[in-house]
Amino acid sequence: MADTPAASRFLRTTGQHATIEPDAFTEGGYVLSIGGAEQSHVNLADPSDIFYEYLRRIGHVVDLAAPWGEPVTALHLGAGALTLARYIQATRPGSVQYAVELERELLDFVLQQLPLPGGTDLQTIIGDARGALAELPPELRFDVVILDIFSGPEAPEHIACTEFYLEAAAKLSPRGVLIVNVGDEPGLTLVRSQVAALRRAMADVAAFAETGMFSGRFPGNIILTGTQGPWPEMWTAALTARGPHPGKVLSGVALDPFSDQPG
Repeated sequence: MADTPAASRFLRTTGQHATIEPDAFTEGGYVLSIGGAEQSHVNLADPSDIFYEYLRRIGHVVDLAAPWGEPVTALHLGAGALTLARYIQATRPGSVQYAVELERELLDFVLQQLPLPGGTDLQTIIGDARGALAELPPELRFDVVILDIFSGPEAPEHIACTEFYLEAAAKLSPRGVLIVNVGDEPGLTLVRSQVAALRRAMADVAAFAETGMFSGRFPGNIILTGTQGPWPEMWTAALTARGPHPGKVLSGVALDPFSDQPG
């Protein structure tokens, strides 16, 4: 960690400031904020400890994507503070990871202030998430593709669509899963459109979130996971048990009410 307890960097792409400050409540914890809003939390002392609930849920899906502890290939579309990249390295040493981030200044800032754990094999790409897919080595296939870009109804149309999901799905290994974090407002308009889009690109789709989120009355995050075969029902039980609690997984006909396409 840099000598200063708090640091800031101007982000030219958005015109906002990013800050990294120590978390007063977590030893070894740091908080990344952009424009005054908290964006990411990292625990340098224990990278397997994930503070934000929605990121923990994504981590639990990654846990199921391959046998425990086995290295995976992972693609992160939207880097943030690289919380999940650190988690994968901590729980699956030897994994090969790529991260795509639109803000060069943000990625440089994070890597300078919050160094990655020793031994992390992470390649970084600066650019748009969809454009970056074409820059990857054509033979490269991923066990996990994680999209963490959407926040509210103003999602970029060229990414929040079936065509993009088809392009991402083409980069999956035979066991690969596509995980999409959808931050949405009450009514879940974006969630519904993304369930429909992902269903057109993947063989099956499930949604994982805090139970109350499915009422459509609250803002928050819902994790969508696309699989290349039928959704494993044992994953529903495993994710529900792992939490955070209370949590619910919807798949099959139970997810139909959250899809814009006919059930």
